[in-house]
Amino acid sequence: MCTSIALTDGGFCFGRNMDLEYTFGERVVYVPRSFPFSFRKAGRMDRHYAIIGMAAVMDGYPLFADGMNEKGLCIAGLNFPENAYYPEEADDEKENVSPFELIPYLLGRCASVKEARELLEKTRLVLIHFREDVLLTPLHWHIADREESIVLEAMRDGMHIRENPVGVMTNSPPLDFHLTNLRQYLNLTVNYPGNRFGGETKLKPFGVGLGSIGLPGDYSPVSRFVRAAFLKMNSVSGEGTLDCLTRCMHLMDAVAMPDGIVQTPDGRFEKTSYSCCMDADRGVYYYKTYENSCLTAVDMQKENPEGREISEFPLRREQQIAHAN
Repeated sequence: MCTSIALTDGGFCFGRNMDLEYTFGERVVYVPRSFPFSFRKAGRMDRHYAIIGMAAVMDGYPLFADGMNEKGLCIAGLNFPENAYYPEEADDEKENVSPFELIPYLLGRCASVKEARELLEKTRLVLIHFREDVLLTPLHWHIADREESIVLEAMRDGMHIRENPVGVMTNSPPLDFHLTNLRQYLNLTVNYPGNRFGGETKLKPFGVGLGSIGLPGDYSPVSRFVRAAFLKMNSVSGEGTLDCLTRCMHLMDAVAMPDGIVQTPDGRFEKTSYSCCMDADRGVYYYKTYENSCLTAVDMQKENPEGREISEFPLRREQQIAHAN
């Protein structure tokens, strides 16, 4: 269960919540331009754009959950159960890429959503697990830059590249359902409501915020999509980069999961293990964990862009407190 949001006013920030009942060895990983990526069927990429994001590193390979490149293109993979489908058969007329390779494959080569779309039209996602003990997760991907957002969904009827006009994404069902479902919430407003009850009643609101009655508050993917879209499209911030970051983190908090609220079929509880905001204009990856609400920043501009070795930054999980006395 996850949520992602792209913000393009006052800067370009891309946020995501990772909602899981476990950790997967995640840490912030920086990949310089000369780190060699070997793809199972799509050859080798010795030179590429520098990349930073959240990943688990296995056998020296970064398995990215989300990330951005030095050009400002951002991607997040979100759980897509019951819908994702990766065929086993390769297509000789296309580049065949495993889903675990997709984020570096796109971020390494593409400077924009436009370029990512053009590359994806020549690409086929195929069923290749990283290892026998590291199986693929059913995912779809939110891809965004300052100009536009798209969602990539590989399903039994083919691979779909869908325009995402609201710039948010959650989990199953597919994006088309989420966008259609928004039509049920056209009554929502941030305005102070007037009396539309009818008759001669002289009813008055007893407080502010009543215009958004009906905004779903549960943690299902469909409800989180509605809530994230409404809050993104109506919230405001200043013009600076830090204003965009602040707004992004507040929006992620509004759809975050406290521990103990969402139970999985095997009796465990999902929680928002980390929230991040990628400042794509400056190349800074900000995050906080469930245990530590203080923001930590990893700046890709402070790393060597021409290196050949990845840099790993373990997550700071112990609560950091600024004492006033």
